[in-house]
Amino acid sequence: MEITVFPDDQALADALASEIVEGIEISLGNGQTYVLGCPGGRTPTLTLKALVERLGRAGLDLSRVTLAMMDEYAIADGSSFRVVSRDLHFSVRRYIDEHFLSPLNAVLSPDDAAPFSEEQIWFPDPARPLDYDARLADAGGVDLFILASGASDGHIAFNPPGTPRAQRSAVFTLADTTKVDNLATFPDFGGVEEVPSFGVSVGVATIAEVSKRAVMVATGADKRRAVSTLAASDAYDPAWPATIVTECRNAAIYVDAVASGAEASVE
Repeated sequence: MEITVFPDDQALADALASEIVEGIEISLGNGQTYVLGCPGGRTPTLTLKALVERLGRAGLDLSRVTLAMMDEYAIADGSSFRVVSRDLHFSVRRYIDEHFLSPLNAVLSPDDAAPFSEEQIWFPDPARPLDYDARLADAGGVDLFILASGASDGHIAFNPPGTPRAQRSAVFTLADTTKVDNLATFPDFGGVEEVPSFGVSVGVATIAEVSKRAVMVATGADKRRAVSTLAASDAYDPAWPATIVTECRNAAIYVDAVASGAEASVE
């Protein structure tokens, strides 16, 4: 695996955002669409902010750009499931509106670009999760998938430890360790008992099969174990689902100096 260490999380975010904008420019210049895969939570927040700033200056027509989100919390609804209300503090829909959609539309010039539409942000549907795999495949795949690893258990999206390599998009029961990690992601939770027990999510097989490029991002001291585990991996290990990055096309791991440890060489 290619591991790149950046001086800090802001330098990492700036580099990844620039890479994404360059990819968008190339795709649009070739008359193609661009699909960016993205998790919710702490990991992509600085990258999304840097991306908004760059897209605001780029003057691009973003009508052929799609943001494909990895997951959303879900609750049981009879014999099926539905996503949580976007008004809740931990809703991924609320997160992406606050950190991408609203700020982007605030900086786009009305003379150069139409607003980025909510319809351009995709989520898996807990009632029909496998339809998401087909939708991403029909779109030509995900041009760049931003990935994140759970700090304590290596979950990726809502794929818990023990997830089989063949797992596709589904409704998952959140592992207790994942719930604990989510307390840091959404600090307004009063305790682990408030974290929902279910989430709809892309599967590890989905990530590996639809991504044209995957970048695992790890920043901060709490991700040192994740970086060490990923650096030592050369194949998927169900005990640490984030190792699926080793089986993605054109994959890389981007870390900041705090998270790096001795396993990665400084950029």
